[in-house]
Amino acid sequence: MPVLHSRRAAVLVLAAALAATGLGTAASPVAAATVPVGAGSHSDTRPAGTSGPTTNTGTPVTPKVTPAAAGKPVPTNDWWSSLAFQRYGDNPYSTPMYGHPLTYQAVAGGLEIGYPTSPAVVGDGRQYEFPHKRDLTLGLAGLNSTDTRADSWSDWTVTPYWSDGTRTLRTTIGHGSPFVYARGSGGTAQITTAGTPTVFADQGNVLGITVAGHHYALFAPTGSDWNVSGTTIGAALGGRDYFSVAVLPSTDALATYRKYAFSFVTGSRVDWSTAGGTVRATYTLTTEPREGTERGTLQALYRHQWLHTTDLLTPYTYVSPRGTMKVREGLAFTTTQKTAPVLPGLPRTNDVDTARLRTLLNEAVSAPDPFSGAVDTYWTGKALGRLAQLVPLADQTGETGTRDRLLALLKGRLQDWFTVGGGQEFSYDRTWKTLTGYPASYGSDTELNDHHFHYGYYVYAAAIVAQYDPGWAADSAWGGMVKTLIRDTANPSRTDGAFPFLRGFDVYAGHSWASGHQGFAAGNNQESSSESTNLSAALVLWGSATGDTGLRDLGSYLLATEGEAISQYWFDADGQVFPASFGHDTAGMVWGSGAAYATWWTANPEEIHGINVLPVTGGSLHLGGHKDAIRRNLAEMERENGGPAAEWRDILWEFQALADPGAAKAKWDAGNTAYTPEAGESKAHTYHWITTLNALGAPDPSVTGDIPTSAVFGRNGTRTYTAHNHGTTTRTVTFSDGKTLTVPPRSTATGIGSGTDPDPDPSGGDTYRLRSGGVLTTAGTGGTPGSDTIPSADGANHDGTPYKPLVYEARNVSGTLRANGTTAFRLPVDAGGAVALGQQVRVGYDLTGDGTFDRTETYHYFATDPVPGWEVYDQTRGLKAITGTLGDLRGGTVRLEVWSAIGSADSRLQTGTDAAVLVIPYD
Repeated sequence: MPVLHSRRAAVLVLAAALAATGLGTAASPVAAATVPVGAGSHSDTRPAGTSGPTTNTGTPVTPKVTPAAAGKPVPTNDWWSSLAFQRYGDNPYSTPMYGHPLTYQAVAGGLEIGYPTSPAVVGDGRQYEFPHKRDLTLGLAGLNSTDTRADSWSDWTVTPYWSDGTRTLRTTIGHGSPFVYARGSGGTAQITTAGTPTVFADQGNVLGITVAGHHYALFAPTGSDWNVSGTTIGAALGGRDYFSVAVLPSTDALATYRKYAFSFVTGSRVDWSTAGGTVRATYTLTTEPREGTERGTLQALYRHQWLHTTDLLTPYTYVSPRGTMKVREGLAFTTTQKTAPVLPGLPRTNDVDTARLRTLLNEAVSAPDPFSGAVDTYWTGKALGRLAQLVPLADQTGETGTRDRLLALLKGRLQDWFTVGGGQEFSYDRTWKTLTGYPASYGSDTELNDHHFHYGYYVYAAAIVAQYDPGWAADSAWGGMVKTLIRDTANPSRTDGAFPFLRGFDVYAGHSWASGHQGFAAGNNQESSSESTNLSAALVLWGSATGDTGLRDLGSYLLATEGEAISQYWFDADGQVFPASFGHDTAGMVWGSGAAYATWWTANPEEIHGINVLPVTGGSLHLGGHKDAIRRNLAEMERENGGPAAEWRDILWEFQALADPGAAKAKWDAGNTAYTPEAGESKAHTYHWITTLNALGAPDPSVTGDIPTSAVFGRNGTRTYTAHNHGTTTRTVTFSDGKTLTVPPRSTATGIGSGTDPDPDPSGGDTYRLRSGGVLTTAGTGGTPGSDTIPSADGANHDGTPYKPLVYEARNVSGTLRANGTTAFRLPVDAGGAVALGQQVRVGYDLTGDGTFDRTETYHYFATDPVPGWEVYDQTRGLKAITGTLGDLRGGTVRLEVWSAIGSADSRLQTGTDAAVLVIPYD
């Protein structure tokens, strides 16, 4: 099971449970060899008395792959890992795999396929599921395979393989794919349905059927014919070996899907880049036509993807546990997100009482055992993280002696782990291509669980050490072992024969998975999403401190992507993912089939809510991007808890400080003496975090710096800009609102700004400012600050359709369209104290001024918080719909419409300032 996070007593409970269930050790291996890595080392054989991957009964297992894949690093911790990791000895095929929109399960006769569209709420309302339920089984007539193996894989697709000695079958499946592509030999194509199918189209080699209310298209080679006999549908392949199945969003989509039926997907790949405060990722499929010349395909995008793409989408959609999926026609799409802020520590402010902080720091560093008895990888990691957070605080208060004592503690414990011998070491498993720390914990050895959770703490602590002692972090010193841990958990290389590509991170799902084997009916799972992003933030800091821009940018890509996935799938920030029947505002765990208001070890609401917050670090600031979601989250925690937090109060205070610093500070002031810190936290860090945010304000995600180690905070209309320069020379950091900050080498700097943004899009274009009376103007002066009232939605849902809109226009506009240009806007809006309001924007382009709008762009609405004060709505909410195409403007009209998509109260739109602008992609 994924990692548990209870207090120290849970370690003893788990140890007793393991002994009771017989999960003992394997036979003692031969003596370990030592593999030098810089100044450190790891072993290449497990320590005596320990175990590697096993079945649930303790039998050692090897990867379940075909000869074609033998020796390749297996991507454990994936959505399909049960194909390769046989956790349960009586199931040699797979457990249910959730590709979305389709679900799959390998069985002896082929591949079960389902499309769950109705959620089930189970566990006393604490979990929602879209469980796998077979609609049909794709196979070959007579196929009866003894097992199913992984034959090949790429970034988010996989090819399972069946053979019974006479017949062989390969299918290619993947995230977002409405198709299953099959190649078989030794038998005719056979589809077995769960119930008698209804045929809605019969075109010989193309058959449209409806099963359990879901529409499917079956495609056999041209010249073939599908024959239906009860629940069995067969087609002779006429000497060819291919056929495919697609789930259709509607019966009238058959013609579109038929076009791509024989364009077989052969691979999937993501590429990312980070520059100027922006992370771009392109998701590309490769295909091969089995007949004809068509090489295109269809892909269904998850919510966290389509919110951040401007690529044209079709009207087709699918249901999924992650909300609506939207279909793109083409081989690739690109997402664009703001870089998530990461700091080694919050900056210094005068509000922090230096004497008080000094006392708290000394208590932490002078404890009889600063590591609190930790011996395994997880609890050692927690202790490393706790101490690492204190190093920048000691440094900024001039406590160099305390800083150096902390650094010595970190170095000493890391070096113990990074050296073979003694009671703690890392061991490389040549069969599974993984590095496991011993003593292991929570299945990190037998199930290959949670490596990203555990090792993220080590990388984070090493990054803090590297900030102050670059020599220690050199490859020839201890940096080599740090990079080996990174290769195990977040390897950016697809050609490294020693470790798989991004072991724990599912690039298409947008987040990591915790289970190494994925051996559950509900698919894979992840509980502590925040411990996953802790690794991503650690990569940013490690890469910045060591000059490894590749690892730094990898961390930025992972953090931006998973941060949005967390907002949508754990916190349901926009209220568009969780089924209404679920009845919760947050999830403690996400499963392939859904999500649960739960943890692995307790039903305590404080820990259900806190587990996706800890550890609180300078890499947690992205959580402040959805402040209303934080408020809903904490309000639910108190309802479920019967009152304020008592146990993990420090974690939840720090979480609240990302939205309402003043309220968090009041709670700290009232209760800071009578509590025990969470195991990875300290009173020194909590005091500094809450007090600093109370002084600076909550994070302002609307502005980003051009290096990832920068952040912006806002309070009462004033922004504080901060950045850390890991380099050895002074550099100027430029923020997206035009503010610049000079940062000396190897230090943090801060600056103050007014909080206005004349241009929300760094790529530029013509900037129009909003004036009351419905005017868009390029004039930079003459505006009178004010606001216009956005009428209420009157309690109805007007998502996508203007309702009593405010309309602003610029007429007789001429301009040349910028290559690859896109629309941008920044609109300050305020709902006052009203709850559940959402403002929406549509931008229209009448290219010739003839009254017909040739292009319209409707953006997803912005859910305002119920706290008076301006919030920024911009184009990064993503496009909801597009009609038409852009072209040059020749005396044309540009129109901006703003209305209430939801809600029962009026709101306000700021006008007459440089903060309220529309940028069109024209010169």
